[in-house]
Amino acid sequence: MRSAKLYQYQLPMDTGVILRDQRLVTREGWIVELCNGDTVGYGEIAPLPEFSQETAEQAGEQAQKMLESWVKGEALELASAFPSVAFGLSMAELELAGGLPSEGNYQVAPLCSGDPDDLVEELSKMPGDKVAKIKVGMYEAVRDGMVANMFIEAIPAIRLRLDANRKWTPLKAQQFAKYVKPEHRAGIAFLEEPCKTPEDSLAFALETGINIAWDETVRDEGFEVKAEPGVVAIVIKPTLVGTVQRCLELVKQTHDAGLTAVISSSMESSLGLNQLARFAAWQTPAVIPGLDTMQLFKAQLETPWPNSNLPVTALSELEVVWQN
Repeated sequence: MRSAKLYQYQLPMDTGVILRDQRLVTREGWIVELCNGDTVGYGEIAPLPEFSQETAEQAGEQAQKMLESWVKGEALELASAFPSVAFGLSMAELELAGGLPSEGNYQVAPLCSGDPDDLVEELSKMPGDKVAKIKVGMYEAVRDGMVANMFIEAIPAIRLRLDANRKWTPLKAQQFAKYVKPEHRAGIAFLEEPCKTPEDSLAFALETGINIAWDETVRDEGFEVKAEPGVVAIVIKPTLVGTVQRCLELVKQTHDAGLTAVISSSMESSLGLNQLARFAAWQTPAVIPGLDTMQLFKAQLETPWPNSNLPVTALSELEVVWQN
Protein backbone atom coordinates (compact mmCIF):
# COMPACT_ATOMS: atom_id res chain seq x y z
CA MET A 1 0.00 0.00 0.00
CA ARG A 2 1.54 3.29 -1.13
CA SER A 3 1.35 6.53 0.81
CA ALA A 4 3.32 9.77 0.70
CA LYS A 5 3.90 13.04 2.53
CA LEU A 6 5.31 16.37 1.44
CA TYR A 7 6.93 18.47 4.16
CA GLN A 8 7.96 22.11 3.78
CA TYR A 9 11.01 23.47 5.56
CA GLN A 10 12.71 26.81 6.17
CA LEU A 11 16.14 26.82 7.76
CA PRO A 12 18.10 29.91 8.84
CA MET A 13 21.39 30.56 7.08
CA ASP A 14 24.58 32.29 8.12
CA THR A 15 24.29 36.01 7.37
CA GLY A 16 27.37 35.94 5.12
CA VAL A 17 25.96 33.58 2.47
CA ILE A 18 25.80 35.33 -0.90
CA LEU A 19 24.59 33.60 -4.07
CA ARG A 20 25.67 35.53 -7.14
CA ASP A 21 23.67 38.72 -6.65
CA GLN A 22 21.59 38.04 -3.55
CA ARG A 23 22.11 37.30 0.13
CA LEU A 24 20.53 34.03 1.23
CA VAL A 25 18.91 34.47 4.65
CA THR A 26 16.71 31.36 4.67
CA ARG A 27 17.01 28.03 2.84
CA GLU A 28 13.62 26.81 1.67
CA GLY A 29 12.67 23.43 0.32
CA TRP A 30 10.58 20.31 0.55
CA ILE A 31 11.09 16.82 1.94
CA VAL A 32 9.34 13.94 0.20
CA GLU A 33 8.42 10.82 2.18
CA LEU A 34 7.45 7.77 0.15
CA CYS A 35 6.02 4.72 1.94
CA ASN A 36 5.30 1.28 0.59
CA GLY A 37 4.12 -0.99 3.38
CA ASP A 38 6.69 -0.67 6.15
CA THR A 39 9.42 0.68 3.87
CA VAL A 40 10.18 4.41 3.73
CA GLY A 41 12.31 6.54 1.40
CA TYR A 42 13.14 10.25 1.65
CA GLY A 43 14.20 12.84 -0.88
CA GLU A 44 14.89 16.56 -0.73
CA ILE A 45 13.60 19.07 -3.27
CA ALA A 46 15.47 22.34 -2.81
CA PRO A 47 15.86 24.64 -5.83
CA LEU A 48 18.89 26.88 -5.34
CA PRO A 49 18.10 30.59 -5.83
CA GLU A 50 20.10 32.21 -8.66
CA PHE A 51 21.06 28.77 -10.00
CA SER A 52 17.87 26.70 -10.41
CA GLN A 53 15.43 27.44 -13.21
CA GLU A 54 12.47 26.75 -10.89
CA THR A 55 11.37 28.43 -7.67
CA ALA A 56 10.65 26.56 -4.44
CA GLU A 57 6.94 27.28 -4.91
CA GLN A 58 6.92 25.87 -8.45
CA ALA A 59 8.84 22.79 -7.34
CA GLY A 60 6.42 22.13 -4.48
CA GLU A 61 3.37 22.39 -6.74
CA GLN A 62 4.88 20.02 -9.29
CA ALA A 63 6.00 17.54 -6.65
CA GLN A 64 2.50 17.40 -5.14
CA LYS A 65 0.91 16.59 -8.51
CA MET A 66 3.44 13.82 -9.13
CA LEU A 67 2.95 12.35 -5.67
CA GLU A 68 -0.83 12.27 -6.23
CA SER A 69 -0.20 10.03 -9.25
CA TRP A 70 2.40 7.91 -7.44
CA VAL A 71 0.12 6.94 -4.54
CA LYS A 72 -2.42 5.70 -7.10
CA GLY A 73 0.17 3.21 -8.34
CA GLU A 74 1.40 5.15 -11.35
CA ALA A 75 5.09 5.52 -12.26
CA LEU A 76 6.79 8.86 -11.67
CA GLU A 77 7.25 10.62 -15.03
CA LEU A 78 10.43 12.52 -14.24
CA ALA A 79 11.68 13.28 -17.75
CA SER A 80 9.75 16.55 -17.89
CA ALA A 81 10.10 17.44 -14.21
CA PHE A 82 12.13 20.34 -12.84
CA PRO A 83 15.68 19.17 -11.98
CA SER A 84 15.23 19.59 -8.22
CA VAL A 85 11.91 17.69 -8.31
CA ALA A 86 13.37 14.96 -10.50
CA PHE A 87 16.30 14.47 -8.16
CA GLY A 88 14.33 14.57 -4.91
CA LEU A 89 11.67 12.13 -6.09
CA SER A 90 14.15 9.74 -7.74
CA MET A 91 16.32 9.77 -4.60
CA ALA A 92 13.26 8.91 -2.48
CA GLU A 93 12.46 6.06 -4.87
CA LEU A 94 16.06 4.82 -4.72
CA GLU A 95 16.05 4.83 -0.91
CA LEU A 96 12.63 3.19 -0.84
CA ALA A 97 13.97 0.38 -3.05
CA GLY A 98 17.03 -0.06 -0.81
CA GLY A 99 19.34 1.05 -3.61
CA LEU A 100 21.24 3.78 -1.74
CA PRO A 101 24.06 2.30 0.36
CA SER A 102 24.12 3.33 4.01
CA GLU A 103 27.83 4.17 4.14
CA GLY A 104 28.73 7.79 3.37
CA ASN A 105 31.85 9.74 2.45
CA TYR A 106 31.91 12.52 5.03
CA GLN A 107 35.45 13.70 4.29
CA VAL A 108 34.88 17.15 2.87
CA ALA A 109 36.98 19.69 1.05
CA PRO A 110 36.84 22.63 3.50
CA LEU A 111 35.21 25.71 2.01
CA CYS A 112 36.99 28.97 2.69
CA SER A 113 34.15 31.30 3.62
CA GLY A 114 35.95 33.59 6.03
CA ASP A 115 39.50 34.33 7.14
CA PRO A 116 42.03 32.49 4.92
CA ASP A 117 44.31 32.04 7.94
CA ASP A 118 41.62 29.89 9.59
CA LEU A 119 41.59 27.57 6.58
CA VAL A 120 45.39 27.31 6.57
CA GLU A 121 45.26 26.20 10.21
CA GLU A 122 42.46 23.69 9.51
CA LEU A 123 44.31 22.20 6.54
CA SER A 124 47.55 21.88 8.46
CA LYS A 125 45.75 19.52 10.86
CA MET A 126 44.00 17.53 8.10
CA PRO A 127 45.28 13.97 7.62
CA GLY A 128 45.76 12.61 4.11
CA ASP A 129 44.93 14.67 1.04
CA LYS A 130 44.79 18.38 1.77
CA VAL A 131 41.96 19.49 -0.51
CA ALA A 132 40.19 22.83 -0.05
CA LYS A 133 37.68 24.90 -2.00
CA ILE A 134 37.71 28.66 -2.49
CA LYS A 135 35.09 30.74 -4.25
CA VAL A 136 36.74 33.24 -6.59
CA GLY A 137 35.26 35.91 -8.82
CA MET A 138 33.47 37.77 -6.02
CA TYR A 139 36.34 40.24 -5.53
CA GLU A 140 39.14 41.49 -7.77
CA ALA A 141 40.81 38.79 -9.85
CA VAL A 142 44.23 40.03 -8.71
CA ARG A 143 43.24 39.48 -5.06
CA ASP A 144 41.97 35.98 -5.86
CA GLY A 145 45.26 35.12 -7.53
CA MET A 146 47.24 36.38 -4.56
CA VAL A 147 45.09 34.38 -2.10
CA ALA A 148 45.46 31.17 -4.13
CA ASN A 149 49.20 31.71 -4.40
CA MET A 150 49.42 32.30 -0.64
CA PHE A 151 47.67 29.01 0.16
CA ILE A 152 49.94 27.02 -2.13
CA GLU A 153 53.05 28.64 -0.67
CA ALA A 154 51.85 28.03 2.89
CA ILE A 155 50.82 24.40 2.29
CA PRO A 156 52.87 22.91 -0.59
CA ALA A 157 50.86 19.65 -0.58
CA ILE A 158 47.53 21.45 -1.02
CA ARG A 159 45.17 20.69 -3.89
CA LEU A 160 42.98 23.76 -4.34
CA ARG A 161 39.58 23.59 -5.97
CA LEU A 162 38.58 27.05 -7.14
CA ASP A 163 35.15 28.06 -8.40
CA ALA A 164 34.60 31.20 -10.47
CA ASN A 165 30.99 30.53 -11.56
CA ARG A 166 31.70 31.99 -15.03
CA LYS A 167 32.40 35.39 -13.49
CA TRP A 168 35.51 36.40 -15.44
CA THR A 169 36.20 37.86 -18.83
CA PRO A 170 39.34 36.43 -20.48
CA LEU A 171 41.24 39.53 -19.30
CA LYS A 172 40.15 39.08 -15.68
CA ALA A 173 41.07 35.38 -15.82
CA GLN A 174 44.53 36.29 -17.09
CA GLN A 175 44.91 38.82 -14.26
CA PHE A 176 44.16 36.02 -11.80
CA ALA A 177 46.71 33.69 -13.40
CA LYS A 178 49.38 36.39 -13.43
CA TYR A 179 49.43 36.40 -9.62
CA VAL A 180 49.73 32.62 -9.28
CA LYS A 181 53.40 31.78 -9.78
CA PRO A 182 53.95 29.27 -12.62
CA GLU A 183 55.58 26.83 -10.21
CA HIS A 184 52.50 27.00 -7.96
CA ARG A 185 49.85 26.40 -10.61
CA ALA A 186 50.04 22.62 -10.19
CA GLY A 187 48.69 23.23 -6.66
CA ILE A 188 45.35 24.10 -8.25
CA ALA A 189 43.52 20.80 -8.69
CA PHE A 190 41.06 22.60 -10.94
CA LEU A 191 39.32 25.92 -11.48
CA GLU A 192 35.60 25.57 -12.15
CA GLU A 193 34.26 27.60 -15.06
CA PRO A 194 36.71 30.55 -15.01
CA CYS A 195 35.13 32.41 -17.96
CA LYS A 196 31.69 33.32 -19.20
CA THR A 197 31.88 30.84 -22.09
CA PRO A 198 33.30 27.30 -22.28
CA GLU A 199 35.41 28.35 -25.26
CA ASP A 200 37.13 31.10 -23.28
CA SER A 201 37.64 28.74 -20.34
CA LEU A 202 39.32 26.16 -22.58
CA ALA A 203 41.56 28.87 -24.03
CA PHE A 204 42.47 29.99 -20.49
CA ALA A 205 43.50 26.44 -19.53
CA LEU A 206 45.71 26.09 -22.60
CA GLU A 207 47.36 29.48 -22.11
CA THR A 208 48.03 29.19 -18.37
CA GLY A 209 48.45 25.48 -17.72
CA ILE A 210 45.80 25.74 -14.97
CA ASN A 211 43.40 22.79 -15.14
CA ILE A 212 39.67 23.50 -15.28
CA ALA A 213 36.46 21.68 -14.45
CA TRP A 214 32.97 21.91 -15.87
CA ASP A 215 30.11 22.81 -13.53
CA GLU A 216 27.45 25.04 -15.14
CA THR A 217 28.43 23.64 -18.54
CA VAL A 218 27.31 20.18 -17.37
CA ARG A 219 23.76 21.53 -17.32
CA ASP A 220 23.89 23.22 -20.73
CA GLU A 221 21.62 21.69 -23.34
CA GLY A 222 23.43 19.12 -25.45
CA PHE A 223 26.38 18.73 -23.05
CA GLU A 224 28.46 15.62 -23.57
CA VAL A 225 31.32 14.48 -21.35
CA LYS A 226 34.51 14.27 -23.38
CA ALA A 227 38.23 14.52 -22.82
CA GLU A 228 39.49 17.99 -23.75
CA PRO A 229 42.90 19.58 -23.18
CA GLY A 230 42.99 21.23 -19.76
CA VAL A 231 39.71 19.70 -18.52
CA VAL A 232 40.29 17.30 -15.62
CA ALA A 233 36.99 17.11 -13.73
CA ILE A 234 33.21 17.20 -13.98
CA VAL A 235 31.34 18.67 -11.00
CA ILE A 236 27.93 17.05 -10.55
CA LYS A 237 25.34 18.91 -8.48
CA PRO A 238 22.37 16.52 -8.43
CA THR A 239 19.78 19.10 -7.33
CA LEU A 240 20.63 21.11 -10.46
CA VAL A 241 21.19 18.12 -12.77
CA GLY A 242 18.01 16.07 -12.37
CA THR A 243 17.30 12.39 -11.75
CA VAL A 244 19.57 9.99 -9.93
CA GLN A 245 19.76 8.05 -13.20
CA ARG A 246 21.12 11.12 -15.02
CA CYS A 247 23.72 11.58 -12.28
CA LEU A 248 24.75 7.92 -12.58
CA GLU A 249 25.12 8.34 -16.35
CA LEU A 250 27.27 11.45 -15.90
CA VAL A 251 29.55 9.66 -13.42
CA LYS A 252 30.01 6.74 -15.81
CA GLN A 253 30.67 8.99 -18.80
CA THR A 254 33.17 11.01 -16.76
CA HIS A 255 35.07 7.91 -15.69
CA ASP A 256 34.98 6.50 -19.23
CA ALA A 257 36.58 9.75 -20.46
CA GLY A 258 39.37 9.42 -17.90
CA LEU A 259 38.18 12.45 -15.90
CA THR A 260 37.37 12.94 -12.20
CA ALA A 261 33.72 13.09 -11.14
CA VAL A 262 33.03 15.24 -8.06
CA ILE A 263 29.65 15.06 -6.30
CA SER A 264 28.84 18.53 -4.99
CA SER A 265 26.22 20.21 -2.83
CA SER A 266 23.66 22.83 -3.82
CA MET A 267 23.23 23.85 -0.16
CA GLU A 268 20.86 21.04 0.71
CA SER A 269 19.80 20.56 4.32
CA SER A 270 21.63 18.02 6.48
CA LEU A 271 19.10 15.38 5.39
CA GLY A 272 19.88 15.86 1.71
CA LEU A 273 23.58 16.37 2.38
CA ASN A 274 23.81 13.01 4.13
CA GLN A 275 22.21 11.35 1.10
CA LEU A 276 24.75 13.04 -1.18
CA ALA A 277 27.56 11.73 1.06
CA ARG A 278 26.15 8.20 0.66
CA PHE A 279 25.81 8.67 -3.09
CA ALA A 280 29.41 9.94 -3.31
CA ALA A 281 30.77 6.98 -1.30
CA TRP A 282 28.92 4.65 -3.66
CA GLN A 283 29.78 6.25 -7.00
CA THR A 284 33.04 8.21 -6.44
CA PRO A 285 34.68 6.44 -3.47
CA ALA A 286 38.23 7.68 -4.17
CA VAL A 287 37.25 11.35 -4.52
CA ILE A 288 36.57 13.88 -1.75
CA PRO A 289 33.10 15.28 -2.50
CA GLY A 290 32.24 18.97 -2.38
CA LEU A 291 29.89 18.85 0.59
CA ASP A 292 31.25 21.39 3.08
CA THR A 293 28.10 23.53 3.14
CA MET A 294 26.68 22.61 6.56
CA GLN A 295 28.79 25.43 8.02
CA LEU A 296 26.61 27.91 6.08
CA PHE A 297 23.48 26.90 8.03
CA LYS A 298 22.31 27.75 11.54
CA ALA A 299 20.23 24.56 11.92
CA GLN A 300 20.06 20.98 10.68
CA LEU A 301 17.13 18.88 9.50
CA GLU A 302 16.24 15.39 10.78
CA THR A 303 19.55 13.67 9.98
CA PRO A 304 22.54 15.24 11.76
CA TRP A 305 25.74 15.86 9.83
CA PRO A 306 28.73 14.18 11.53
CA ASN A 307 30.49 16.39 14.10
CA SER A 308 28.08 19.28 13.62
CA ASN A 309 26.87 20.96 16.80
CA LEU A 310 24.03 22.84 15.11
CA PRO A 311 20.52 22.27 16.51
CA VAL A 312 18.44 19.67 14.68
CA THR A 313 14.87 20.24 13.52
CA ALA A 314 12.90 16.97 13.29
CA LEU A 315 10.57 16.24 10.39
CA SER A 316 7.79 15.89 12.96
CA GLU A 317 8.20 19.62 13.69
CA LEU A 318 7.60 20.61 10.06
CA GLU A 319 4.34 21.43 8.36
CA VAL A 320 2.95 18.56 6.27
CA VAL A 321 1.57 20.46 3.27
CA TRP A 322 0.22 17.34 1.56
CA GLN A 323 -0.30 13.68 2.38
CA ASN A 324 -2.19 10.74 1.05
